[in-house]
Amino acid sequence: MQAFENFSKDELIKRKNELTEEYESYKKLGLKLDMSRGKPCTEQLNLSDDLFKYTQNLFSEDGTDCRNYGILDGIAETKRLFAELFDVKTDEIFIAGNSSLNLMYDLMAKAFNHGLNGFEKPWSKLEKIKFLCPSPGYDRHFAITQLFGVEMIVIPMKDDGPDIDMIEDLTAQDESIKGMWAIPMYSNPTGITYSDEIVRRLAYMKTKAPDFTIFWDNAYGLHHLYDTPDRLLNLIEECRKAGNPNRTYMFGSTSKVTFPGAGVAFMASSKENINHVKKQIAIQTIGYNKINMLLHTRFLKNAANVQEHMKKHAEIIRPKFEAVHEILDKRLSGKGIASWNKPRGGYFISLNVLNGCAKRTVNLAKEAGVVFTNAGATFPYGIDPQDSNIRIAPTYPPLSELKTAIEVLAVCVELAALEKVLAE
Repeated sequence: MQAFENFSKDELIKRKNELTEEYESYKKLGLKLDMSRGKPCTEQLNLSDDLFKYTQNLFSEDGTDCRNYGILDGIAETKRLFAELFDVKTDEIFIAGNSSLNLMYDLMAKAFNHGLNGFEKPWSKLEKIKFLCPSPGYDRHFAITQLFGVEMIVIPMKDDGPDIDMIEDLTAQDESIKGMWAIPMYSNPTGITYSDEIVRRLAYMKTKAPDFTIFWDNAYGLHHLYDTPDRLLNLIEECRKAGNPNRTYMFGSTSKVTFPGAGVAFMASSKENINHVKKQIAIQTIGYNKINMLLHTRFLKNAANVQEHMKKHAEIIRPKFEAVHEILDKRLSGKGIASWNKPRGGYFISLNVLNGCAKRTVNLAKEAGVVFTNAGATFPYGIDPQDSNIRIAPTYPPLSELKTAIEVLAVCVELAALEKVLAE
């Protein structure tokens, strides 16, 4: 459908004048609404307050005093819980502090400075390094990659995951392509879960670089919005079957399960990879916060209990996602100027506006007092080639504020599109 198909020029001008009047009325309200990051709301954080009830006895099940030094890779009961949640073995998992992003940055630094298991030499010793970046994607992944001077290659996202044909072609030909970012379940921001075929082909594909490494950020693997969740194939297991057991490292955390500022993060991979990286981490720390691991394990208990806990999260945020869909449907459907996903989990909604209009839309919203993630942030170097993608983070604001913010956004989307169409 073309933009504003069947609208005459006079009708477009009239509509623009109507929207300008509505937009100015929003500006007069003095709004200060921040939709820029995907944070849990206060009601979600309150779900985990009982975690602090488990502080009386700070000894782990094997008698370890969690107040003291030691146990680099995490206490046994926490490793067992996360192994159950993410279908890996306990000797394939490393439990750390509160941030999986920190683990990803740290692994990239180790790959550059010292090399990882199976590397012939550290990446810093090579003339050129490239990374595949499925986009739209996570701005913080791209920031890490850019900081290390890695050339980023945009891989378009399709309905079942990244363009796997393009990935296979590039990695088979170019030895300087050393890795790939992936948010395989309820991807940020598209909400797409990688299909079984995509996962298998990533595991089995022939790469010219023997040290090609997939950074598998399974940040939303527990974050379902509905009782019929998406299902994700286990890449670690598929890589083992394919004879490429050391190809991937998986990451995740409780940041949006309990407390983002005080959660527990993990890294999982082959036993050989984990043993190798443990030797490197042992030089930088004697151990992470075992008290926090202990409290989380006692509170979360097991996979079945975590599932029930996450349903409570879904009950809080699902109405917010549905409110966004309802307003966008009402305000923008049928005009040929916008499309958006309706994810079944995760933390974001991906809105695609008329090409060339994302920055203008976000700026208009900001001028009206509503802040969204910068247009372009979901692509490497902050450059969206089509200037069309906007990330919506519905979880944090109260429902009433969220509705106002999306009403403002819808007005700005249409205004920006009308400006472009009338200027052509």
